[in-house]
Amino acid sequence: MPTSIRFLGIDPGLRATGWGVIDVTGSRLTHVANGTITSNDRLSVAERLVEIETGLVLVVETYSPDGVAVEQAFVARDPVAALKLGQARGLALLVPARAGIAVAEYAPNHIKKAVVGAGHAGKAQIAMMVAMLLPGCAPASEHAADALAIAIAHAHSGGADQRIAAALLRDAAGAKAGRA
Repeated sequence: MPTSIRFLGIDPGLRATGWGVIDVTGSRLTHVANGTITSNDRLSVAERLVEIETGLVLVVETYSPDGVAVEQAFVARDPVAALKLGQARGLALLVPARAGIAVAEYAPNHIKKAVVGAGHAGKAQIAMMVAMLLPGCAPASEHAADALAIAIAHAHSGGADQRIAAALLRDAAGAKAGRA
């Protein structure tokens, strides 16, 4: 029986950071969980970052992903907004890396192409394809739907490397057990 591998997708943002967890067994994708970490906009940026970090740590500890994928930042017209997004992205990269989990980054167009088939798909198209690829899934927000799309893109792209590595480890463990 094939072993599954778990991926966490993160859609970083200072106001709302979406997250989505999927299991991949062979070519089958299964929805595990999703949600949105929000920060209180009345707090300082530093305090808001603590809220996001606390939420991401909880998600990583709760779901123990084998790999994490984060959306790369796009160029924003507003430098202040770009800086805040960069700070939230830093947390999205740091939290899983501190937990010893490999982190991949994907451009928004790559994610859209992997999930919808077109690099310039809209939010509604992404949400529709996420629902089709993960039957029974009800994303908590558009940020959670985007995070699930990021996890799906990772499963279709870079996640293959992790599946191969996991299979090689299982084969090596099986061979070692056979010699014992």
